Amino acid sequence: MRLRHPDGSTVHLSYCTNVHPAEDLPGIHAQLSGIAARVRRLLGVERLGLGLWLSQHAAADLLAHPGELARLRERLTALGLEVVTLNGFPYRGFHDEIVKYRVYSPDWADAERLRYTLGLAEILAALLPDDVTEGTISTLPLAWRTGWTGDKAAAVMANLDAAAEGLRALAGHTGKVIRLGFEPEPGCIIETTPQATLLSDVDHDHLGLCLDACHMAVGFEEPGAGARTGLPIVKLQASCALEAPPGAQRTLAAFDEARFLHQTRSATGYADDLGEALAGGLPADESWRVHFHVPLHDAPPPPLTTSAPYLRGLLDVLLGGESPLTRHVEVETYTWNVLPGAPSDLAEGIAAELDWMRGQLAALGLKET
Repeated sequence: MRLRHPDGSTVHLSYCTNVHPAEDLPGIHAQLSGIAARVRRLLGVERLGLGLWLSQHAAADLLAHPGELARLRERLTALGLEVVTLNGFPYRGFHDEIVKYRVYSPDWADAERLRYTLGLAEILAALLPDDVTEGTISTLPLAWRTGWTGDKAAAVMANLDAAAEGLRALAGHTGKVIRLGFEPEPGCIIETTPQATLLSDVDHDHLGLCLDACHMAVGFEEPGAGARTGLPIVKLQASCALEAPPGAQRTLAAFDEARFLHQTRSATGYADDLGEALAGGLPADESWRVHFHVPLHDAPPPPLTTSAPYLRGLLDVLLGGESPLTRHVEVETYTWNVLPGAPSDLAEGIAAELDWMRGQLAALGLKET
C-alpha cells in the first residue's frame, strides 16, 4: 500500500513474505497467487506491497534466467502486488525444522553474503515499479557476536565497501538506487542502534539502518535512539515483542519453540534463547521481553502482553514529524506458523495486521493513495 505523508512524500507499507516457506520460484509464484493476492482482496486495496524474501536458490535462478525475472514482475503487476523492498537477512532454510543461529550465516565477513546481497539488489532494481526509483534491502547486523576478531572485522568492512561500490554501479546503469539497511538485533555485533556507530564511516548514500521495533523493544531502547545515530533509516520493520510481568514468566513456556532463536532480556539480564531464560538465566522478579514476533493487532492470553505501545511510539518518531525519517514500513511477523493458538487462516491474520498498521499511520496524518 502507498500512503501520502503530510509533507507530500510517499510512504510504502508492505508485509514480509519470509512468513511463507517457499524457497524456489514455483513456490514463490504460488504464494503470490494464493495468500498475497487474498490479503490484497481482504484489505480492499488496489495495490498491495510485499517485502519479498528470496532464498539464495531462488535469487540465483532469477539471475540466471532473465525471462523468469520478467515473468515474476509481470505476475506481480497482474495480481495488484508491488515490491519496493526485499528481506535479505535469511540466506536459505528459514523454515527448516531448526533455524536458530544458522540464520546469521553467511555473515558479512563471508564473500558469499556480499554476492547474495548484490544479486538481490540487481533483482530488486528490475522489480521496482516504473514510478519508483528507490528500493531497500534489510540485512543482518554484520555477524553474531561470537568469533569476532580483528581479521573478521577487516573482512566485514572490505565487503561493506564492495557492497557500496556495487550499489553505486547498479544505480549508474539502471537509474534505480538500492539502499542496504543493517538490522540491529540482540546478541549480534550491532546489537542496538547506538552500536551502529560501527557503520559511521560507510557510504551513507547506499548503506544505513533497518530498525526492527521488536528488536529495539527487547533491547529496552528509547524509540528515538535510531534517529540519534546520524545514520539514514532506510526501512522500518514493524513488529511486536512478547512481554511477561514479574513472576509470570512460566506462562512464556508455550512460546519456547525449536525453530527460531528467541533472545530474552530483562532490566539486568540477557539470555540467547527463551529456554535458557526459563531455565533460570534471567531474574524472575523483573519484566521480560522476548524476541518473538507476535501479531501487531492482537494480544496474547493474560498476563502476557506485547510491545505494541512501543511500536506506536516508534512510529510517531519516524513518521509523525514534519517529514518521514523512513519511507519503507514492512510488517514482519514471520512466526505465525509457530505461534501458539495461531488462526488457521494466515491471510486473514496478515490482513488484520496490515489494517491495524494503516490505522496507526492514518492517526499520524498519512492518507492512502
